[in-house]
Amino acid sequence: MTYYFETYGCQMNFAESSAVEQLFLARGWTKADSAQTADCAIINTCSVRATAENRIFGRLGWFQGLKSLRSCEPGAKSKSLEDAARLVKGCPKPITVIVMGCMAERLLHSLKQDYPVIDYVVGTFAKSQFGRIISEIEERDLPTDLDNSAKYKFAPLSYEPGAFTAFVPIMHGCDHFCTFCIVPYVRGREVSRPVEEIIKEIDVLSSYKVKEITLLGQTVNAYRHEGCDFASLLQRIADHLKQTSSSIEWVRFVSSHPKNLSPEILDVIAANPVLCRHIHLAVQHGSSRILQKMNRGHTREEYLELVSLMRKKLPDVSLTTDIMIGFPGEAEEDFEATLSLMREVRYEAAFMYYFNPREGTPAAMFPDQIPLKVKKERLQKVIDLQLEITRKEMELRVGKTVKVLVESVSRDDKNELLGKTEQDERIAFAARQSLIGKFAQVHIDGLSGNTFRGTLLSGGGCAKCSTIESSTT
Repeated sequence: MTYYFETYGCQMNFAESSAVEQLFLARGWTKADSAQTADCAIINTCSVRATAENRIFGRLGWFQGLKSLRSCEPGAKSKSLEDAARLVKGCPKPITVIVMGCMAERLLHSLKQDYPVIDYVVGTFAKSQFGRIISEIEERDLPTDLDNSAKYKFAPLSYEPGAFTAFVPIMHGCDHFCTFCIVPYVRGREVSRPVEEIIKEIDVLSSYKVKEITLLGQTVNAYRHEGCDFASLLQRIADHLKQTSSSIEWVRFVSSHPKNLSPEILDVIAANPVLCRHIHLAVQHGSSRILQKMNRGHTREEYLELVSLMRKKLPDVSLTTDIMIGFPGEAEEDFEATLSLMREVRYEAAFMYYFNPREGTPAAMFPDQIPLKVKKERLQKVIDLQLEITRKEMELRVGKTVKVLVESVSRDDKNELLGKTEQDERIAFAARQSLIGKFAQVHIDGLSGNTFRGTLLSGGGCAKCSTIESSTT
């Protein structure tokens, strides 16, 4: 039998999809080329923004049409006779549709009723029941109700065979309850994995010759298990990798909350080269008044003090962030405060978006909602400013030599490879494909858009044996 995953949203969702995929593979299933031909389609959903959910609603409508065709229902429609004939060849071949993830948790009691195409709704806390679901599909039993109230369990190893990077979930949930955010309601309260379990998973990944791992959590630096906080965990991981001569050379983590980023965490990163000098630290806004309405737990001044400490302890750190525009009650001076904070901090990159009310969150009911036109205008100003800052920050890196993890062949030139630096910057350079999955030293020659152009210095052969000229797009 065959399966097909469609995954939306954050890195945690991709890690959980990969973990569930291992369950299908262990039962002898194979991955289909597309959802159209799969015996089972699994949609792992995101609920952070309304646009993400609307996209899923559209996909569910598409799956309804596919299911009708595959089941040879009277009146089923397709774009063409050829398409319909291909889908129903060997008819009937029904498809099982599973919706999992945050949207499944948020709409647990209405989603299946509103979209009968769905066979199983697997909430955040029911992923451990996938073994039973697979058995029911194999035996063609009617879907049964799941226990969606169970205690959260961390999924087994999420690793794609042959990959040289991997995700390692270490905690789940959030206790901060920002007024705009639905995550605590769909992911639940904070739960951390035992240290021994994390170390064991890292050892398995090392045996697969993985080069880079990313520690995951909704508020990853809030990790705490039996007296071990995030700083202690990072130190234990760094020590263990050194003692075991692990293949893993880079350790990253996302996403961090300013309230949980302690000086001790920064000290551990500074003392251990295996911990990447890249921190994603969401600020959301530059106005203390708006930050208070968001329930972020810190002021503008406290955030800037933290950034100053970070730059002092980690001079080469790359700092990225999330910025929200148009929160209810955002006055012009609040918006200007965000622009001035961006100029002061000088983020290397940012995820920028305007406030979108999420049903069930306090901010959705706040007065003084900002008109969409104003939100879009302000967002464009933020984007323009960040593009300017990003460009100038990247120009400061030109001329340096950096360690690069080579990831893939360039789509623009098959003789070029794409890689990323410790600071999570993208760089293209000429080299042979045998270098993919390995580390190399690359000289940064220039920029092309938001991608560095470079010359391979060591780590593998050069395909062109010539310097890549700087270019601008």
